[in-house]
Amino acid sequence: MSRYFTLEYWKDEEWYVGKLREIPGVFSQGESLQELEENIRDAYQLIMESERVSPRASVQTKELEVQV
Repeated sequence: MSRYFTLEYWKDEEWYVGKLREIPGVFSQGESLQELEENIRDAYQLIMESERVSPRASVQTKELEVQV
């Protein structure tokens, strides 16, 4: 099964740095755009594996007001 995400990326000196817009915490870097894409895929897989290994027992949600 495949899923599609939005890769946001930018150049930071000689490195491509990026993150997945839809999945907070998935970010990486690479010397090329291709390497960044590979590293982002690896980071996503690691996040998904850690979620499977240690599932959250009782996740709750609450609306939170933030002054802007």
